[in-house]
Amino acid sequence: MLRRLFGILVITCIAANGASTAKKPVHSTNMLVETTWLATHLSDKNLVILHVGADRTAYSSAHIPGARFLALSDIAVTRNGIPNELPSASELKAVFERLGVGDHSHVVLYGDMFNLFAARAYFTLDYLGHGNSASLLNGGLDKWSREHGSTQSETSPATSAVLTLHMHPEFLIEMAGVRGLVSESRVPIIDARPRGDFAGANTDPGIRRPGHIAGAKNVFWAETLVSRENPVLRSTTEIRALYRATGIQPGAKVIVYCKTGIQASHDYFTLKLAGFRPVLYDGSYVEWSNSFGMPVETGTRNQ
Repeated sequence: MLRRLFGILVITCIAANGASTAKKPVHSTNMLVETTWLATHLSDKNLVILHVGADRTAYSSAHIPGARFLALSDIAVTRNGIPNELPSASELKAVFERLGVGDHSHVVLYGDMFNLFAARAYFTLDYLGHGNSASLLNGGLDKWSREHGSTQSETSPATSAVLTLHMHPEFLIEMAGVRGLVSESRVPIIDARPRGDFAGANTDPGIRRPGHIAGAKNVFWAETLVSRENPVLRSTTEIRALYRATGIQPGAKVIVYCKTGIQASHDYFTLKLAGFRPVLYDGSYVEWSNSFGMPVETGTRNQ
């Protein structure tokens, strides 16, 4: 039920935010590939396509030929009572190696919830040191199906590979680090949740103190998409303008969070795509709001 309600919320916000966007998005980075590129490279020896989902329902119904299924639960676990935390590096290594992701692989990611879960997989690979060899498929399965049509329902086999880790712990930040930055107001903070959650207007059983981290600004992750009917990313210029409107400049270090780190992973991707230096607070607002003494604000007056 919660997933269905969240899906309705996302669809509504995407439609509202994307209704006035008419220009065709333009991107020029290997972080993001188009369906035409994938169609041309579908038979490349080192290509690994991963369909990322909360369960296998959508994957089993139809997926891009050759795509392998990556469960969100394999890369986001509950730890110390905090949901959607990263597993250990060794566990993540085993997950990707089992799916055939190795040192020479180029990984193309797409998945459920308008590529929200795929963005989490991108962050995970970036953290492991393989972000330069990973790309999101712009528009995901929807765009692929419209433009190329070919899908399959049978499971795609994978041969295990060897993945050497080159860890980037600096891409993550813990609560204590965020607290220090909040008190000094040295690094901007972006909240990736819907506006009502940011303002504290929505109730959530997992949030003991509604609102947001003191000083944070709000860029809901779905605002970076064109629309529900055309769920591709807006142009890099438009995405950069969304973040610049909060007062941050390209090249700046930015802390990004949400409720549990999943929505923030999408903002992490688009911030990096637009030329910022994002750092993910994975514990996010579930941890922050349940830790009394951590400063919380409500409303949108500073937005």
